[in-house]
Amino acid sequence: MENKSTEPPVVPEPAAAAAAAAVDSPTAENTDTAPLVAVDPTATDHTDGDSAYNSDDLSRYTDSLTSSVRAYKFENGRRYHAYHSSGTDAYLFPNDDPEQDRLDMFHHILYMGCDSKLFLAPINPEGMRILDIGCGTGIWAIQMADEYPSAEIIGNDLSPIQPSWVPPNVKFIVDDVEEPWADPLPFDFIQCRYMAGSIKDWHGLVKRIFDHLKPGGWVEFSEYDIILKSQDNTIPKDYKPQEMLLFLNTACEKVGRPLGLGPKLKGWVEEAGFVNVGHGIVPLPLGIWPKDKTLKAMGAFMTLQYTEGVDGFTKLPYTTILGWTPQEVDVFNVKVRAQVKDKTIHAMHEYHFVWAQKPETTT
Repeated sequence: MENKSTEPPVVPEPAAAAAAAAVDSPTAENTDTAPLVAVDPTATDHTDGDSAYNSDDLSRYTDSLTSSVRAYKFENGRRYHAYHSSGTDAYLFPNDDPEQDRLDMFHHILYMGCDSKLFLAPINPEGMRILDIGCGTGIWAIQMADEYPSAEIIGNDLSPIQPSWVPPNVKFIVDDVEEPWADPLPFDFIQCRYMAGSIKDWHGLVKRIFDHLKPGGWVEFSEYDIILKSQDNTIPKDYKPQEMLLFLNTACEKVGRPLGLGPKLKGWVEEAGFVNVGHGIVPLPLGIWPKDKTLKAMGAFMTLQYTEGVDGFTKLPYTTILGWTPQEVDVFNVKVRAQVKDKTIHAMHEYHFVWAQKPETTT
């Protein structure tokens, strides 16, 4: 066990200030540039004398949103599971009920950010054979099966904890995608979403996906950039949510499964021989500061990802890999929760989507 570092990681300077602009839609376009996010002027009101949200400020906005997500999750009687841990060397995050709820909430955030689309690749899924890598709770695969009844949807995961009540065109299998695949038949479309921290050999996985696609088939990857951005230079150098992510990445790198892979995805698929590569960035704000209604809702949910999920992100990696005590983690997380709710800081993640096609013919 290593001793905890006494110095926080170096946090890069916040992004240069950019002119505020209204956002017509948070959906990622085929571009390498993140869309600008306009700030709601009421979100920077200092009349309460406190830079942080007051006790009910965030909860009033998120109560109805959270209940609607949970109603959607359970309204058809479906029960989901979180990505299963098989030891700290394999996966560092929990699979309990709160984590399952967080994963489903994150699915909903991306669904909103993509204008209620389940994918951005230019495909028509009807009749396709589709694979969802690391299907987690199964929520994406089930929703795809509902929306495209002629498609065959397969979700794989390390754990067999899947819902028993599913559409007839979806099935789940237990499989490790870094080993030879249990299902050898080729696919028309493969999704690999939110898998950073779970994969050791990304180049090998990209090649395996290429090999398991039909000629002309499509893949879509999506991952975070862990470096938080600000368009108006409001992120302080000692921003604890950023420090939390960098410490976490240090822990994940020590077990060979780094985070922050979003900016690397495009290069990887191009190197693997894919063509018709598209790239888009969805902004994920922290807080309800955006002016755009959808982005404001996404920001509320992203804040809950940090305030309610930070223990799941940090407790095991920090104690078993970085050598922190549980008490040190608790104290640090209190600071993370406080700063992520600071309404004067307009921080956001850039979430990268990359879609690409396997050539019709390969040499």
